Amino acid sequence: MIEKAKAVIDAAKEKMQSGVTYLDEDLKTYRAGKANPAVFNSVVVNYYGTMTPIPQVASISTPDAKTMLIQPWDRNLIHPVEKAIMDANLGFTPQNNGEVIRINVPALTEERRKELVKKARTAGENAKVGIRNARRDAIDALKKLQKEGLPEDSEKDFEDEVQKCTDNFIKKIDEILAAKEKEMMTV
Repeated sequence: MIEKAKAVIDAAKEKMQSGVTYLDEDLKTYRAGKANPAVFNSVVVNYYGTMTPIPQVASISTPDAKTMLIQPWDRNLIHPVEKAIMDANLGFTPQNNGEVIRINVPALTEERRKELVKKARTAGENAKVGIRNARRDAIDALKKLQKEGLPEDSEKDFEDEVQKCTDNFIKKIDEILAAKEKEMMTV
């Protein structure tokens, strides 16, 4: 029974960690006023009939903090990539010279910064809900194990451990959000 309870806690920790990891990856796609190739991870281009993310059809480099260069591996993709970037409404105006697409990253307006912070907080709250759901599922599984013969005091100890994990992961999310918020609000 103790092994099953430990497995329940490990599964809950894994779910909580994946929520934090997902949030961290999601926040990387937010444009914070400086060149960040991750903003193109969700922008797709029609590549021979298949909708493909830009990073899979081109190399993206950042020669400086305010410029990104996108070099499609197939020259025929320059115009479709340019159009996909415009359609994605990221606030960029791509310029191409026939070989590479140059993107100058404009400074964010105060309004856009606040909008991004609000969006980040919403994503953070969704991650916290996922962590709380993992906690609830783990506690339900522990109560079920108690009915199957796990001693009550052991069940309470495991519940406390689940709560500590939950608190730690919520704290991690708050730290990630605070760092991203600071990054986005810095001019």
